[in-house]
Formats: sequence, structure tokens, C-alpha cells
Amino acid sequence: MFRVYANIDMHLPLAEIAAAARRAEAIGFDCVSIPDVCHDGLVAAAIAIGATERIQVANSALVCFPRSPMTTAVAVWDLQAYSSGRYRLGLGPLVAPNIIQKYSTPWYPPAPRMREYVRSMQAIFRCWQYGEKLDFRGKYYQFTRQQAFTAPPPIAHPDIPLHLAAIGPHMTALAGELADGISTHPTNTSPRYIREVMLANIERGAQRTGRSRSDIEIIVNPMVATGASDEAVQHQRARHRATLAILFSTPNYWPSLDLFGWNGLGERLRQMVREGRWGETASLFSDEMADIFVPAARYDELADILREQYGGLADAIGMGLPSDSADDGALARVVDRLHGA
Repeated sequence: MFRVYANIDMHLPLAEIAAAARRAEAIGFDCVSIPDVCHDGLVAAAIAIGATERIQVANSALVCFPRSPMTTAVAVWDLQAYSSGRYRLGLGPLVAPNIIQKYSTPWYPPAPRMREYVRSMQAIFRCWQYGEKLDFRGKYYQFTRQQAFTAPPPIAHPDIPLHLAAIGPHMTALAGELADGISTHPTNTSPRYIREVMLANIERGAQRTGRSRSDIEIIVNPMVATGASDEAVQHQRARHRATLAILFSTPNYWPSLDLFGWNGLGERLRQMVREGRWGETASLFSDEMADIFVPAARYDELADILREQYGGLADAIGMGLPSDSADDGALARVVDRLHGA
């Protein structure tokens, strides 16, 4: 049995978040996953919570380092209370050029920094919920002051589920050490990568705190190509192929290429992007590569394909909403079959 996440398109206008969340709930998804890219993910999550009644609402990977753990804690505490316990927090480190150049935030080794980020938030939550004195002193974060009259009140569901977006070995191990789940990137979501690379790193981290693989939910987010017809499937597959070619121009995503013996491809893609030849990158991304990274099938076949690829490896699968709501019924049957896998 899989849990199924509805991944909201990062370009979806904020005004359409509520309708998308209601569609995801009606289709039968377990969780609607909100990005933090083109819009503020916390604002969008609040909109999704207000528009729904039962479905969980997650931030897929909140860009956390430009935000203080205290400001993030205040926001997610409110979201958890507002949702009556339906909120899930996802944190992501983001790559160094974006942290430094886009967000004007200093760069430090992400895994040790993320460990302190999470631990400091946990200390803040204990302060608010149980009245514990706030006294967190780390290398990157120090929190030693919380006046009682400005502290948020205790809430009914103080244990906010946490998942980390992780690719590299250190962040993946950290997810095993202290998170409730790990969310894969489309570039590291192939079954072979999970089996041969990711699981060992999760287990290595889990052993640090006396946990096991079963304590961590693995959420895979492949770029699924689907539709009612073969033509619709191939159209989506071509779009995903072009997107993956651009994504693989980023060095952080190259471990998957190296695993399959495609060393050097990432550097060639990177050079094309540097030269502004974005539209040409897909020519280097072969059909063989697309077959590995893009599960492709009509709606009536999709559940079987995903179960075959991720059975025994993943606990949850993320996929997008159909561009045409007329396909919602077909996708609902896919979700139902994945629930019963």
C-alpha cells in the first residue's frame, strides 16, 4: 500500500491553490504537497488548509536557510493549529548558488546546519508546548529568549511530522537520523538509485539514533507521464525529458548520472546552459535516460507500472494533478489502486 501525494505545480497562480487542493481531496490523495518556489509556500499551505477538510497539507521543501528557525516555527505552529493536525513540514537545503546569490544568505555545510535547524525548532516547540526554558546553543543557531507573554499557546497536535528533501549522502543520512520522512528529487528517484544508494544512507543515519528504515517514510517524486491516450502520455514524456535535461545541468544532481555510467553528461548540459542553449539540452537526454527517470503509462496501466517500480522501496508516491479536470476520475482510480497495492 502506498500513500499518494498530489504535487502542486510550482507555477500555479496563488489564486488557484484552493481549487487545486479541493480537487486533490476529491480525487482521494492522502496529502497535497505545496512547493516553495514561485510563491511563498507557507502562504499557499494556509490557503490549501482553509480550502479542505480531511487531506493532509505539506510544504514539499520549504527553503529554510534564508528563514530563521524561529520565524519558520511560528508559521508552522500556526498552520498545525489551523489545520487541526493536518500539516506536514518539509525542509530543503537548496543548492549553494541559490542560497548565496538569490537569497543573499551565507552558505555553510548543509547537513550540520540542517541538524541544528531542526533541533532548534524542536527546542522552540517544547518551550511553547510544555513551558521548557528556551536554551538552544549551537554553532549556527542560538535561541535563548522567549518571553512568556509573547509565546504562542500550546496546541492540540504539537508533534508536526517532518520530512527532508535530500539527495546527497549526508542529508539523506540526516533524514534517517531525525526526520519522519525523506522526499526525493525527480533526478534521484529511480528505483536503482533508491535501492543501491539511498537506502544504505538512510539506514546509516537511522542507526545513530537507534532507529530503523521502517521509521522513515520514503516519498518518491518521479516525473510521471500519463494520460487517457498514448498520445497524451508521449506529450508529457517529451516535456519531462526536456525538464530533466535542464535539471541535470546542476552538479548536485549528477550522482544518478554517475550511477548509470553517464559520466560527463552533466558537464556537457551545464556548459549548454551557461551558453544560453536551454532549448538544445533535451537533444542530449536520450530515450534510454527518459525510460529510467520518467514512468510512462496510460491511466489504466499506471498503477501497475508504479507498483512494479517502487514496491518494497517506497512508502509514498507523488504525482501532479491532471491539466484537465475531466481526467480527475481516471486519476482517482489510479490513486485507489495504489492505496490497495
